[in-house]
Amino acid sequence: MRINKENLTIIIVTIKSYKIIDKCLNSIDPDIKKIIVENSSNLNFINDLKNRYKNLEGYTTNDNLGMGKANNFGISKSTTRYVMILNPDTILDQNAMKNIYEISENLNFAILSPLSENIKFPNYKIKNENIYYENGLIEVDQVDGYSMILDKQKFNKKFFDEKIFMYLENDDLCLRAKNNNEKIFIYSKSLIKHSGANTVDQKYSNELELSRNWHWKWSKFYFKKKHYGFMSAFASSFHKPIKSIFKSIYFFLTFRPYKSKVYLNRALGFVNALLGKKSSYRPRLD
Repeated sequence: MRINKENLTIIIVTIKSYKIIDKCLNSIDPDIKKIIVENSSNLNFINDLKNRYKNLEGYTTNDNLGMGKANNFGISKSTTRYVMILNPDTILDQNAMKNIYEISENLNFAILSPLSENIKFPNYKIKNENIYYENGLIEVDQVDGYSMILDKQKFNKKFFDEKIFMYLENDDLCLRAKNNNEKIFIYSKSLIKHSGANTVDQKYSNELELSRNWHWKWSKFYFKKKHYGFMSAFASSFHKPIKSIFKSIYFFLTFRPYKSKVYLNRALGFVNALLGKKSSYRPRLD
């Protein structure tokens, strides 16, 4: 089976992504089907995109579902065998998809991705040095979530873990694929640019920083617990929240309340995960 324009749908989850989405969409072949999932109730945003771009479906979730659950929603709306998870702060190289089409001929994979054009920040991880490398195709253990082509048939309808609001949902998906003896590849002759942390309008940067600190600690503990057990998760991370609490107190006493809250959120994310509570923190983006 070969990926082509007819059997591929690109899924892009957005939230307050008005300033960057056009660069992403303009880098995509207009003949490829696209599904936009807006993690809010902003129907005007979706209608505007549908009016300006062909082969584009759009949906609002009316709530901030997070990346994993919103991507699952987009996947459920797709009718093609292959879906490409793409962040709105990415830009595909001119020949990125053409090269993907060519290399996918008879390629057995669960996940396939273009390569980040920034060599300082590779979008993959390899644990075993004995990798398969031929004609620019690299077998890896994990790819970053901002660009992932999934063969839906390899996942038995079990895609992203919806308990994870943000961070490590792609690591979880890749690990489950590898545990099922599926292949994950990066194709170095297909390039993608990722601006990083620009999905949401930067006027919300302070609120996003609070959210990132909370969810990173929650997701780290949850991921470790899920795959390696409670004691492994606890032993690898319990000391850092204690440091965060002391730092929070220090910054509070030195009249830096925002910095204090950042470290407090780190501790709270860990505590909530430790107690088995849901990933409940939501950034205020009103």
